[in-house]
Amino acid sequence: MEPQHLAASRGWEWIKQGYALFMKAPLLWIVLVLICFFAAVGLSAIPVVGEPLASLLMPVVLVGVMAGCRALERGDELELAHLFSGFQQRTTQLITLGGIALVGQFLIFGVMIMVGGAALVGILTSGQPVEDPEIMRQAIAGAGLAILLGLALFSVLMMAMQFAPMLVYFNNAPPVEAMKLSLRAFLANIGPMMVYGVTFMMLAILASLPMMLGWLVLLPIVFTSLFACYRDMFPPVKVAAPPSIENDAFTPDKGVF
Repeated sequence: MEPQHLAASRGWEWIKQGYALFMKAPLLWIVLVLICFFAAVGLSAIPVVGEPLASLLMPVVLVGVMAGCRALERGDELELAHLFSGFQQRTTQLITLGGIALVGQFLIFGVMIMVGGAALVGILTSGQPVEDPEIMRQAIAGAGLAILLGLALFSVLMMAMQFAPMLVYFNNAPPVEAMKLSLRAFLANIGPMMVYGVTFMMLAILASLPMMLGWLVLLPIVFTSLFACYRDMFPPVKVAAPPSIENDAFTPDKGVF
């Protein structure tokens, strides 16, 4: 299984397709995304274990949203129950994927500490707001190389995690292999991903203007367009049905993930 190489214009098409999926059930999409948002905030607020637990469960929750996208794509109804799809199938593999990402974050912070970013990492991992701007300024000023390395390494981790949960859930890929495939897909499609990212940044500015209300629409489209992106890079494989006993002819199936 290899990712498709796509034209840069596909980046805009993913957003259009995501919007079309959103419009099939707009109110329910808003409810689903708000549930995920407040659940993540509440879980992260738990001292010590909250944020690591949220990271472990992120792939599980994400594939629930993606399962809702697939249902709409197939002409089925979007349901609240889709959110729990990742807790019903391949849960162990998805949590393993979250664990790998969590360990990766700690390793990146470790690299940043070793190259002079200890103060900055301490601030970023404390979970507490910095009241004195001078403290943040000094931490940033003394962590030039650490910031560059951190941005580069976190970018690689983000690319490896972009499509990995869907590849684990829909394509039965092992967690590490899913991350490799996701990274290859991202690097092979830098053009459309840049168009996709720049367009979203522009939409984010517009969504923030009327008291952030535009995010009620844009945030669900973040997920639905991600599904469109994944489906475009990893289209379902067409499989042939066994030959009919009566006419010995092959008939195409609808395809599988």
